[in-house]
Amino acid sequence: MHQRPSAATWILLALAIACTGAHAAQKEAPPNLFDQLQSLSGELARYDYLIATTPQLTGNDQSLAQQMLAFSENELGLYSEAVRDFPLRNELPKGLTAPQADRWQAVDGVDAIAALARNRRLVMVNEAHHDGHTRELTLMLLPRLRAEGYTHFAAEALDRRDVPLMKRGYPVTSSGSEYLHEPLYGDIVREAIRLGYVIVPYEAVDATPQGREDGQARNLYEQVFAHNPEAKLFVHAGYAHIDKQRGRIGSTRPMAMQLSKLSGLDPLSVDQTDVREENPENEALAYHAFRHALRKYETLTQTARQSLNSNGPGDLPARPVTGIYTRIVATFHPSGPIALLRTADHTPWSARPGAYDLNIILPPANPVPSDYTQGPLWLSIDGEKRAVLPPANNGHRPDWLSLGGQRVAVPVDSESCEQKFPCLVEAHYATESANAIAADRYLFLRHAKNVLYLRPGTYRLRSIGADGRTMNEHTIAVATP
Repeated sequence: MHQRPSAATWILLALAIACTGAHAAQKEAPPNLFDQLQSLSGELARYDYLIATTPQLTGNDQSLAQQMLAFSENELGLYSEAVRDFPLRNELPKGLTAPQADRWQAVDGVDAIAALARNRRLVMVNEAHHDGHTRELTLMLLPRLRAEGYTHFAAEALDRRDVPLMKRGYPVTSSGSEYLHEPLYGDIVREAIRLGYVIVPYEAVDATPQGREDGQARNLYEQVFAHNPEAKLFVHAGYAHIDKQRGRIGSTRPMAMQLSKLSGLDPLSVDQTDVREENPENEALAYHAFRHALRKYETLTQTARQSLNSNGPGDLPARPVTGIYTRIVATFHPSGPIALLRTADHTPWSARPGAYDLNIILPPANPVPSDYTQGPLWLSIDGEKRAVLPPANNGHRPDWLSLGGQRVAVPVDSESCEQKFPCLVEAHYATESANAIAADRYLFLRHAKNVLYLRPGTYRLRSIGADGRTMNEHTIAVATP
């Protein structure tokens, strides 16, 4: 995986430099970002810390902080902002060309996977941890693979110490890593339990690159296939853990490769991270509009202007509009997850045939334009003003959050936030405990209206301030549309 600043990230850095540069220069960077984050309680506290800290960092430390900020935004329901703020790009094989319509056909991705999984006993689907859109596919696959006889479901984010999980029926904040705090991930676990899967946490203790891959594979084998050779396992993992050969993570042997050796099974490996919407076109357009308006704002100093000179993303030289993802979308016009099958023999298209079996292509997540020409928003964090970008897509949340009509758009607003931002509004299932993973949530950065996407049912709706205080809580009912 390779990281290069996207257009919106350059805007973010420019604002940070212009608005907080003098203050940041007076502070020392935190000694260990991970240690500091681990000491904080709750996603909102981590978000506040990262917003305040990122401008103080440089080089790889700042890149790491941006990645952690994107994880936090994803967990707080800021899905478009997370993709915008973490410019992750995989280096695809040299010479790779986009499939052409005269030789390939687009089919429903869920149908394709279900058909390919029918005669397998091990299916692995990956995700990009900061992109909630890559979790929709697993939610859609759960009932289909259960109908095909799959018995076990394994998720990378789960912690085996949550022994009561299956009996309780839903995850809580201590059920696993921070990834699990994102509402869709919580929904994945709920749905898997409801459908009758045996839930398998499999994270390794050894954190070294090869030790982690080996440990994950060994945990899956010992918990599933060693004692139940007829089991059928569905694994939800991150990035290259699903690969069946070395390459994407250097000389490290991936988890799927190691599990195949232990079990004797050939996994069906499904990739969503190699060919995805890395730098949304509307963000690139917003960058150019921002650049033209930059001279209007006295708060954006010459230092910020210099950071946007010729070596910046003004022409986006490394992100051509004719990239593989853009070409596939322009050719096959996906409205949901699709797979591409060769017309001659129905072989699925894979950008890395030796590593995984097929790519799933997701449609563009959010077509609503972004606009940053009015300058930054100001958040009060730890008694100081911090500059942040306004919400992406003018605050419009992506339509894919409806999960094909299973969830209803429920209006919410920031009235209960007492004009203090950031402010988190979240909905919890009324029958679940207070520490359950939220059904949906949205972080307001300014006074506004928006929506939460909720299944029909009864919920506790609450508003939480930057200090962690619950400012309002009441019950709502969501009717079947």
